[in-house]
Amino acid sequence: MFEQAAELALLAAIYPPAILVAALYLASARPGKTTAFYVAGGLLVVAVFGTIVLIVLRVGGLSLPSHHHTRYGLRLGLGVLALIAAVLIYRHKPKPKKPASAAGDVGNAGAPGKKKKPGLIARWSAEPRPLTAFVVGIFMFGPSITFIAAVQVVASSRADVAATVGAMAMIIVITIAFAWLPLLAYLVAPARTTRTLKAFEGWLRRHRQKVLAGAVGVIGLALVAQGIAGLT
Repeated sequence: MFEQAAELALLAAIYPPAILVAALYLASARPGKTTAFYVAGGLLVVAVFGTIVLIVLRVGGLSLPSHHHTRYGLRLGLGVLALIAAVLIYRHKPKPKKPASAAGDVGNAGAPGKKKKPGLIARWSAEPRPLTAFVVGIFMFGPSITFIAAVQVVASSRADVAATVGAMAMIIVITIAFAWLPLLAYLVAPARTTRTLKAFEGWLRRHRQKVLAGAVGVIGLALVAQGIAGLT
């Protein structure tokens, strides 16, 4: 149970935007406090949602031997959804930026063209404050397909209370690794961590769509393989 849940939780942790936000917070005026609130927000949402999913699946009887096919059928379905999401992410083409017209430039007396308003998460990340970082952590680490699959491994096992609590704690810690690992590295080596994350941030901004599509695709393939193996 622990090994299988850890593998799925590790896949759930592969979320490039999470480390991108952590890099932005670690470059802010109050890096330690802001990033700590970001980690706290992630911990809260993952712990609460994980507990709810665990209870629902346990009450639904997925730990019973008669629900073997249901367990792996659910995992197969989650994998198919992840593969569809990966294709959609890869095929998505961002709208090209419209250059300001010559007439508009003259009429505005050289005023810059109207820029597209950034999203809510982007605006909150651009204004690093502990409370907004906490809220961003909640949104960034919301429920994912692989996180649900990891909790399902625990819920479908017949482990006792101690083993269940330990497995859930492990899943939560691994799932938000892209939040607390940068913070831990910063506390050990602030200057080096900041330089490394800035370089990674630039690379990730250029290749974010492909990296995210690839990560979701790997997750989908892993879940589909596990689902088919369990059903057969």
